[in-house]
Amino acid sequence: MTFERTSQRAFFGTSALLFVASAALTTVWSGSMSGMGEMPMPGGWTMSMAWMPMSGQTWLGAATSFVGMWVVMTVAMMLPSLVPTLWRYRETIGSTGEMPLSWLTALVGIGYFFVWTVFGIVVFPLGATFAEIEMRQPTLARVVPLAIGVVVVIAGALQFSAWKAHHLACGREPSGRERTLPADAATAWRHGLRLGLNCTYGCAGFTAILLVIGVMDLRVMALVTAAITAERLAPNGERVARGIGIVVSGVGLLLIARAATGLG
Repeated sequence: MTFERTSQRAFFGTSALLFVASAALTTVWSGSMSGMGEMPMPGGWTMSMAWMPMSGQTWLGAATSFVGMWVVMTVAMMLPSLVPTLWRYRETIGSTGEMPLSWLTALVGIGYFFVWTVFGIVVFPLGATFAEIEMRQPTLARVVPLAIGVVVVIAGALQFSAWKAHHLACGREPSGRERTLPADAATAWRHGLRLGLNCTYGCAGFTAILLVIGVMDLRVMALVTAAITAERLAPNGERVARGIGIVVSGVGLLLIARAATGLG
């Protein structure tokens, strides 16, 4: 019993320290990006400089900086909802394996965030390409606020889909397969990858909102983090997800109305 209590304190203490460190770094990084200003665009909106190389910086340097920022940001945003899943894994595995339980848990977490890292690597060139097109095509840039509203409405509607319900259920409750996981490094790594893939699918709408509204906006990040955590940890997650969908869809419609007024 003493060992179990010590192990529990170590797990939650380490998780808390990692969250505080990643949140602090994200705040500092966001502040430095805000200090560089944003680029005014036709249509009355501003483009985040996260998609652009800084003065004297190469595109490779900009991509590396973005991915590093992305990893730190996703750790801060996803850890609150991931910790219960990691704890459930520890309870499932117990102390039956040859590797220490802490290392197996770490491998699951690394596999999970590896998936999010790959996602960030894919996102940057797409975002940078769209940013270049918008700077070269003023007509296209003017309809970006309208497109943002449409993306937000779609993200809200996605909260009501069976696809969303499936991935949300997978993230909330252990499957029969998870209850019989072997306690070895390869299985822990693959389990982390599965968790990461399921999470990226289930959070696709929230990720889209973050990308189109403000990838380094602390207010948007805080709201998205709260929404993800609430729908995964609340007693009735599917109902919470639908409630969030109503709010998000309403915000999207307001954005569309405002953008249409500006175009008129």
